[in-house]
Parts: sequence; structure tokens; C-alpha cells
Amino acid sequence: MIKLSIILAAAVAIGCGVAASSASNVDVDLTGLAPTPAKTSDVKPGTTDTAVFAGGCFWGVDAVFKHVKGVTDVKSGYAGGKASGPSYEQVSTGETGHAESVKVTYDPAQISYTQLLTIFFSVAHDPTEKNRQGPDVGTQYRSAIFYVNDEQKKAATDFIAAIENAKVFKKPVVTEVSQLNQFYEAEDYHQNYLALHPSDPYIVYNDLPKLEALKKKFPDLYRQ
Repeated sequence: MIKLSIILAAAVAIGCGVAASSASNVDVDLTGLAPTPAKTSDVKPGTTDTAVFAGGCFWGVDAVFKHVKGVTDVKSGYAGGKASGPSYEQVSTGETGHAESVKVTYDPAQISYTQLLTIFFSVAHDPTEKNRQGPDVGTQYRSAIFYVNDEQKKAATDFIAAIENAKVFKKPVVTEVSQLNQFYEAEDYHQNYLALHPSDPYIVYNDLPKLEALKKKFPDLYRQ
């Protein structure tokens, strides 16, 4: 028990909280809102787009999108605040206005923005928790979509409206939809955290179940 306590304390010291419940929404099915495969007829070969999402601790959100076909790169970082070049310690105070976020670079010929939204809302986090995910509490853990153009803004707001109209969740969706002003990459030790620390108690309890949910709900989009 002493050894376990030391491990848990270390996990708290370097990153997100330890005892968060899994944010994979096992009873939520949004696949009908984003037909697979994506429509690619108007996409030029070699084109890449960027999407930025915030859904609690960025370790798990990062890992989810790294296992999605058509995603070419994922970076953990900070967005939505006013502080320039914030550190993890600064963001963790909740005073910078930034949220732990991920920047997803993807090939729109292989996956659509709406499909990414579907994964974000049904696997990556719980969009009904305001300024928190599980015991990770604060505006830095808020649910947010930072759009990079008007098309993404419309897609995100329309998607949320569809969820609400269908009464998919028992509680209202609280996801913020805001324009991306700047994305700041997080420190190196936060990047690709799940792959580098698969036995971390936080990862085992919170984030590995998200990958299982991704594989189960989106088998055509999942990749090892």
C-alpha cells in the first residue's frame, strides 16, 4: 500500500489528477451523426487540416486521436487563454484562461471534421461536465472546441444542436465553441504520454478505456 501511495502521489505531481472516472460515454452512440467513410470528392490530395479540442486532461484526448485513421499528428498544449507561452504550472492554477488542449492535424480525404467531432463527444471526454472531468476541476479542464475557420464553427455548433435535439445525454452539453487565437505546445514530458507511460495509474484507470471505446464504437476509423 505504501508503494502504491508513492506511485499515485508521483502521478499527481507530474500531471493530471489520479482518480478520474473514465470519460468514455459507453452508452452514447453518435455514429449516425457522422456517416463513415468521410466524403472526399472535393478534397485535394495532400491536403491537411487542423482541429483543436479540449476535454479535460490532454493525455487521454491526445491518445484517442493518435489512434484515429487519417490523423497525421497530435500535439498536447494550451489554448483559449490570454497568457503568452504559458507553462503547465501556470495553466494548472486556472488563472491563465487556457484549457489543456490537443491540436489534431488530419487528412480530410480520409476523415472529416464531423467525424472528429463524433469521436470527441462520444469517446474522448464527457461534454456535460462543466469546468472539470472527473475530479480534475478547474477551467483548464473545460470542454471546448477552438475553431480555425467559419466552416468548423458552423460544424461544431450544428453538431451540438443535433446532440441536444436528440437528447443524447441526460444533462446539457456545456462545450464551449470559441475561435482559436493561439495554440501553445505543452512541455515535452506531456507529449505522447499514454504511449510512454501505459502503466501509469491515471492512464490505466482513465485513458486506456477510452481507446477500447474508440476501437469498439469506430472500428473502421481505429488504428493500432
